[in-house]
Amino acid sequence: MGKKIPRSNDDDYTRDIVQERQAFIEQNTQAKLHHTKQFSFEPAEMAGNIENMFGVAQVPIGLAGPLLVNGEHANGEFYVPMATIEGTMLASYNRGMRVIRESGGVTTTVSGDAMQRAPVFVFPSAREARDFCHWLHDHFESIKAQAESTTSVGKLNEIEQYHAHNMVFTRFDYSTGDAAGQNMTSRATFAACEWIQAEYSDLSHYLLSGNFDTEKKTSAVNLLKGRGRRVTAELTIPRKVMLETLRITPEQMHYGQGITNLSAFISHSSNNAAHPANGLAALYLATGQDIANIGESNQCTTYNKITRDGDYYYSITFPSLIMATYGGGTSLPTQRECLEIMDCYGKGKAYKLVEIAAALCVAGELSLSAAAKRDKATGSNEWVEAHERLGRNR
Repeated sequence: MGKKIPRSNDDDYTRDIVQERQAFIEQNTQAKLHHTKQFSFEPAEMAGNIENMFGVAQVPIGLAGPLLVNGEHANGEFYVPMATIEGTMLASYNRGMRVIRESGGVTTTVSGDAMQRAPVFVFPSAREARDFCHWLHDHFESIKAQAESTTSVGKLNEIEQYHAHNMVFTRFDYSTGDAAGQNMTSRATFAACEWIQAEYSDLSHYLLSGNFDTEKKTSAVNLLKGRGRRVTAELTIPRKVMLETLRITPEQMHYGQGITNLSAFISHSSNNAAHPANGLAALYLATGQDIANIGESNQCTTYNKITRDGDYYYSITFPSLIMATYGGGTSLPTQRECLEIMDCYGKGKAYKLVEIAAALCVAGELSLSAAAKRDKATGSNEWVEAHERLGRNR
């Protein structure tokens, strides 16, 4: 039988218990710890973020920028911290940011805000389920009051209904302030469901999550209805900038995008972009976001066209961008510093952060899409050459 990992019932976040776990690892595995042991903050600051802590994972953080954003909440130039182990990535994003600056900036718009918990209600038959849909609509204000009694921040804005068989799948849609809000919505929805069960006698039972919130995975419902914030980032790149900076014409870029759109359709991809997960994951790691939310946040659509003046218009919409500037891992020491680099730490900054994130992804999309082309004159490929030069840790 395996030995138990050391724990303290009194305080599991002291230097002493952390050192006990470090010694346990060295005594019971082949590892001799050195780098993971070293960290610059007190273990007590990790309470609520991790269990059985023994050290830290040090991921390199680089700086990209300046990124020029013309947003309603993020306005101006920003330097963006990105944590990654993929060489060439920051160089590519920096090139995209140069294109953005020389084009006058990227315009960002937040058009939706909803975090869900999705209970399913089960009935003896489809008819009772159908009738419950009417009751749920008629009693929305009472349900809203029950849910909001658990939080000073969360607001229940809508209850989506999807009737199938003898079940009603719902999505309780909340605005959650500057928090991502998964725990907040769980508690609020539980209170609401307990009230519903007490009030509605025909209900057989319910599950707090029927998997219709599609948490941490892509889905059609998130693409349409959203989860987290819906954000669009767009810009028009002058033809001259395209040629001088990306070494590609608007017509070539548009042609390539048409082919990759078809590929995304054939493969049933979650998005028709090149690699938004790269920029989002690097920003998530640096700023204390729940990295698994990339599952939803990576979902997006892109659109491009050649303007009547021969310039290049590009747009990307994220329907489910989940990020926080308050709570969760955002207050951890290193993550807080990274948020402060962008003036995005604390309350009232969430919309600003998601606008920067969307703009960041535009930079990555433009640079990689242009780099993937083959140079006819030399037979070379910028994407391959960059990885050979910058991305191989020999």
